[in-house]
Amino acid sequence: MADKIRIALDAMGGDHGPAVVVAGADLALSRYPDSEFLFFGNSSLIGPLLDARAGLKSRSRLVHTDVAVRMEDKPSQALRYGRWKSSMWLAIDAVKKGDADMVVSAGNTGALMAMSKFDLKTLPGIERPAIAALWPTLRGESIVLDVGASIGADADHLVDLALMGAATARILFGLPRPTVGLLNIGVEEAKGLEQVREAGRILRDENFAELDYQGFVEGDDIGRGKVDVVVTEGFAGNIALKTAEGTARQIGEYLKGAMSRSLSARIGYLFARSAFRQLRQRMDPRRANGGVFLGLNGIVIKSHGGTDAEGFAAAIELGYGVVRDELLAKIRVALSHHTKPGPHAIGQIAGGAAS
Repeated sequence: MADKIRIALDAMGGDHGPAVVVAGADLALSRYPDSEFLFFGNSSLIGPLLDARAGLKSRSRLVHTDVAVRMEDKPSQALRYGRWKSSMWLAIDAVKKGDADMVVSAGNTGALMAMSKFDLKTLPGIERPAIAALWPTLRGESIVLDVGASIGADADHLVDLALMGAATARILFGLPRPTVGLLNIGVEEAKGLEQVREAGRILRDENFAELDYQGFVEGDDIGRGKVDVVVTEGFAGNIALKTAEGTARQIGEYLKGAMSRSLSARIGYLFARSAFRQLRQRMDPRRANGGVFLGLNGIVIKSHGGTDAEGFAAAIELGYGVVRDELLAKIRVALSHHTKPGPHAIGQIAGGAAS
């Protein structure tokens, strides 16, 4: 691993563009001074923001482009007009060319996935990448994947998700053998879709050394932290993620209203202020901002489009950690242990590096 972590940033992505991206990079640099940044986007907008931050500017390079992917674009549209020239594409391409160790974007998720897959390509044997998200739980944090990269999954794909998720958990949580569960409508083996039941059978029978398969888990088990890694396909995963985010905001509004309803409630809040501050920090979506695109030949981090500077910094820090701990090499090793049988077999995946 090089002394410096080089980070490519799609400075035009997200709801707020360069203002949040530059401010977030500045925060991340203060926490990880061995970082270097490549900003891709409109120099007339990004340049003045960097000029106001001398320390960040000295560790950055700015590459100008007039083209930016819009948040409302379909992936096919973004590829058609943004390939080879948009800020998103150029940031991804910097990873492919070896100019950066990872890319972070708050831009259009579908476009980012499509461009990343087109330019970086997938790991051998992986047909569809996945988005892995950190999920706050009663035990700490879990990893949930896929939370929206693609809809539907066969058994082999779910097993790949389990292996990639476990490799990520080993790095982020320092666990030698993370526990893994398949999201299902019940814990009984006879319940659920055929592909989920088949994935469970494969995980039980192969008994991978990299993970400890715990069987099926239900939706309420995610927040309880029953397992370290929850595996599902992207349709259900994205609904679960958005439901949890909405519920957290709803609870926050309920608490805010309750604490201001009466004089006694306001006085009680003063005594419990420290506890409420901790609760607010725990439920702050910025803490867990950032999803890792797994299954690609490169590290791609997706930040929430509407995040602020603190949230964007968290996404950068997530990518910093997975690069420093060589997640990509460890995923290659994990996938090499899974031989895919049956009519849709792709063959044994070649291992790319030692863990």
